[in-house]
Amino acid sequence: MQINRYWQKRLSNCKISLEKNNFDAYIAETPSDAKTIVVDKILPLIDIKSVSWGDSLTLYSTEILEYFRSKSGIKLIETFAENISREKRMERRRKAILTDLFFTGTNAVVDSGMLVNLDMIGNRVGGITFGPKYVVIMVGRNKIVQNLDEAMKRIKNIAAPQNALRHSIKTPCVKTSYCMDCKSPDRICNIWTIHEKSYPKGRIKVILINQDLGL
Repeated sequence: MQINRYWQKRLSNCKISLEKNNFDAYIAETPSDAKTIVVDKILPLIDIKSVSWGDSLTLYSTEILEYFRSKSGIKLIETFAENISREKRMERRRKAILTDLFFTGTNAVVDSGMLVNLDMIGNRVGGITFGPKYVVIMVGRNKIVQNLDEAMKRIKNIAAPQNALRHSIKTPCVKTSYCMDCKSPDRICNIWTIHEKSYPKGRIKVILINQDLGL
């Protein structure tokens, strides 16, 4: 089908751009394939003793966290456990930034090979930026955009309102479905990050998944 050829080309071009920018990049057809890439291709090349993650629906679809929950010898810091206080969750998220391996998603990937994200409290983008020895980012093909402008519009008017709804946060965008540049105390749009390159080379590993996933 023509649509398959389109996405194969788009993903291939994006992978090449990411690699030019010092990211390690992979293409997976399904979330299950993305998990296999982590287990068979990434983990054998790195030495890790601790793992954690930042919130990502795309990440959850791969079920890679279940793999680590069943893996002895590697400490998994659970950052979203519901049976603990918010203060305890926040403390775990601080510790997550010192793990050997950090998983998350990204709000947008620019065709030129940049990662663009917008965070509420900063633990997700903090983990991508500095701290963990290695970062693995799971990305659905729907996150690929042509330029930085498009990335920011996508995040403000697609990802952010839906994330606010998902977490039952009371911001104006929940009612309008698009960004109001609010001053709400519950505002989730607080911290922008743009990764033009991975430093050191290969620290950030991006798995592009050939499905529409996440927000």
